[in-house]
Amino acid sequence: QVQLVESGGGLVQAGGSLRLSCAASGRAFSLYAMGWFRQALGKEREFVTAISWSGGTTYYADSVKGRFTISRDNAKNTVYLRMNSLKPEDTAVYYCAAARYRYGSSPDEYDYWGQGTQVTVSS
Repeated sequence: QVQLVESGGGLVQAGGSLRLSCAASGRAFSLYAMGWFRQALGKEREFVTAISWSGGTTYYADSVKGRFTISRDNAKNTVYLRMNSLKPEDTAVYYCAAARYRYGSSPDEYDYWGQGTQVTVSS
């Protein structure tokens, strides 16, 4: 069992930056690939980015490529999402998720989820 807690969300103006954190507790964090998803009001949950168990491989949705950066610190059991050049369309609840055996862009590939943190980007 893995518990995930996101933090760092808030209100920011367009063009600004935020860093989200996701702290994990429970089973060995380094055994899990990690992902970030987001869900805007009235829309389906969508993939943002993912990082491999060691942190050596990362994937990004086209909509955030070049603006967002995922990283992890296995010693601190934490994954981060650095978000730069934020746009109003980035407004959503952001969720981190953990995948034990395989991971990708589908929510179905992830085993554990956090409660989410709200990010609001004003124009």
